[in-house]
Amino acid sequence: MEERAARLHTLSVNHASANRSDISGQELEQQKTYVIDTNVLIHDPNSLLNFEEHRVVIPMTVLEELDKLKSGKSHTAADCRAAIRQIDRVLGSATPEQVEEGIPIPRGPENVTQGTLTVLMSGQGKVSTPLPNDLNDNRIINDVVAMKALEPERRFILVTKDINMRLKARACGIESEDYHNDQLVSDIKQLTRGYFEVPGSFWDQVTEVETEQVGAETLHHLSHGLLVSEILGEEVYPNQYIVDEQGFVGRVMSADNGIVTLRHYKADSLLDQEAWGLKPMNIQQAMALQMLLDPDLHLVTLTGAAGSGKTILALAAAIEMTVEQKRFNKIIATRSTPPLAEEHGFLPGTEEEKMDPWLGAINDNIEALHLNDENPSGSIQYVKERANIQFKAMNYIRGRSFQKSLILIDESQNLTPHQMKAIITRAGEGSKVICLGNLAQIDTPYLSPTSSGLTYMTERFKRFAHGGSVQLNGVPRSLLAEYAETYL
Repeated sequence: MEERAARLHTLSVNHASANRSDISGQELEQQKTYVIDTNVLIHDPNSLLNFEEHRVVIPMTVLEELDKLKSGKSHTAADCRAAIRQIDRVLGSATPEQVEEGIPIPRGPENVTQGTLTVLMSGQGKVSTPLPNDLNDNRIINDVVAMKALEPERRFILVTKDINMRLKARACGIESEDYHNDQLVSDIKQLTRGYFEVPGSFWDQVTEVETEQVGAETLHHLSHGLLVSEILGEEVYPNQYIVDEQGFVGRVMSADNGIVTLRHYKADSLLDQEAWGLKPMNIQQAMALQMLLDPDLHLVTLTGAAGSGKTILALAAAIEMTVEQKRFNKIIATRSTPPLAEEHGFLPGTEEEKMDPWLGAINDNIEALHLNDENPSGSIQYVKERANIQFKAMNYIRGRSFQKSLILIDESQNLTPHQMKAIITRAGEGSKVICLGNLAQIDTPYLSPTSSGLTYMTERFKRFAHGGSVQLNGVPRSLLAEYAETYL
């Protein structure tokens, strides 16, 4: 990030002392002061609303940085603008004196105020600073050190997603922490896999079940307590699967009023599915393909290691539903691009040609689906035209609405929760969204598997009756790829 503006002016020591005299020591101890770094506001433009009754401080240098990053069509620029608008809504027409004292933060639909927002000017007092002011991070840390010297009875906490900045802050005697408000799991192992594996026979563990035939479907109604507590040991959600070693596959259709309804399948029948000539190679791929082809599911998430089949399964199902079943008018393929490539203007050609370096995996898998054709190049061009496959830069999707479209988001592990919401809400009437990602391959700074938008979205949508997710296992791409994924 570019260097921030020079210091503006200092806060008055007398004013700080006056504020302290009006508040008891116990109240000061209870009320924390959170200093927010730029990357937190970019990660979640509404983050300043999420610190409850506490005091929120935004350094002036952070505002300067937001100002420098707000131009352009990239995700970062859009998030900077959103953060600036949120800050402006809170501060309103407040005077400098009122901003210095703290503006009450309105929250919720009724705008009940809780906590305060303050803008911290640079270079407070004449407190000696521990770090040179040649770096952006150092200036913020120095400002917090100065604040702490002026108000030693307060508890100051620097909130940043930059690990190195947190380390430097602690070395300077400042508490620091990551922004956790949108992290719904503390360990990635807590994330739903989309299925349960039951050893032996599932039915040997079931003591009571009511079965009914509805058309060609067989439905089993089981006690929620029996299934969750005694058999699985975990909560169940719609569109999760139960697989045993005897070939039974059950899909959770609902879990209401103490009853779980399972739809009965056989593993062999699922493995016999086909989409655009592609058949699943294992039961996880079979479950994923069934959800991809299900017209009642509007959001499907596939996660797994590189080479586990995420992209080729999604693409085969997308072409099948668009060309053969004619359920969609077009396929929108997009992905999160590296930060340096967010502005695509420097690349030559059309939008599709500009996106080609980043969506090469889509083209590779289209080719893989037609390797055995007499004229592979002709088949590939035919499919692209018939399926109306459009390559879109994610930066230009904001504000659009796609009707009767299949939206394929590749590398979605590199999106923040705020960016994920911005993309999924583009789906209009009759559209379906497929999110693909590998949480072990996050390339975006300040994101981790637990804070990724893919993790956030998967956890948020696990109760959604029209959505589902599957974690693919194994690396069917090749023996070499499987060995490399395991041992490198």
